[in-house]
Amino acid sequence: MRTFPRVAVLGLGTMGAGIAQVVAASGRDVVVLETDRARIDHGLDAVRTFLDGGVERGRTTSEQRDAVLGRIRGTTDVAELAGVDLVIEAVVEQHDVKVELLGRVADVVGAEAVLTTNTSALSVTDLAASLDAPGRMAGLHFFNPAPVMALVEVVRALQTDDGVVADLVAFVEDIGKSPVEVKDRPGFLVNRLLMPYLNDVVQEYDDGLASAEDIDVAIQLGLGYKLGPLALLDLIGIDVHRHATESAYAATLDPQFAPPPLLHQMVAAGYLGTKSGRGFRAGAPEHGEVR
Repeated sequence: MRTFPRVAVLGLGTMGAGIAQVVAASGRDVVVLETDRARIDHGLDAVRTFLDGGVERGRTTSEQRDAVLGRIRGTTDVAELAGVDLVIEAVVEQHDVKVELLGRVADVVGAEAVLTTNTSALSVTDLAASLDAPGRMAGLHFFNPAPVMALVEVVRALQTDDGVVADLVAFVEDIGKSPVEVKDRPGFLVNRLLMPYLNDVVQEYDDGLASAEDIDVAIQLGLGYKLGPLALLDLIGIDVHRHATESAYAATLDPQFAPPPLLHQMVAAGYLGTKSGRGFRAGAPEHGEVR
């Protein structure tokens, strides 16, 4: 059973930074590949800020914070990934970008290293098909924020070796997360269920069934959800959800994945949710109108 003591994370954005933190907190050394030093510094600052919050709330110590940060090293040189045991790709959700990067990394890390992707919208099987040894490729789908969310979907591509899946399940457990093994299907498991639900809510809101606030309150109190669906969309990013649903619809032609027209309008207007300050609930007036 491989334990993956040396891990590379590709990309230090929101997901990459969270994944790097989780892996480093398990005692493993992490090297993070980014395109420039400014992105590295920004990602490491995000990790430090998150850990500082844990220290302030008494959930961790300053010594533990410093130890985690000390295990994460950033680089812009792919050659410095030589010798890692596991690669976790977490760059932009664009097929060609991922294929090109994974190909370069595969040539550097060696034949025994396992390659994974954190994609939530693209086919792991398609990404694996671009590699000379597709059997060592799988999906590791963390949820945002990675340090908080317990679930990780271990995605088996059509080509993935059984031993790779078993090793990744054990790895996920060892970093303190709960693995669920799933097939490579659009949306995997959680998002395959979540996307149609969110699309239905958006359409019901657009049809004037109720205000955004009342819809969220009804779902929270009526179904026991921790967060209402429209507040969740603001948090996810309305553009991110639209991209995911478009990818799932293109792959399946299943109408339940087709994004409602309002999503396209909101993205065009720059109403992206929390990150833009405008969305269904973010920046909305008292009665929850989109603005």
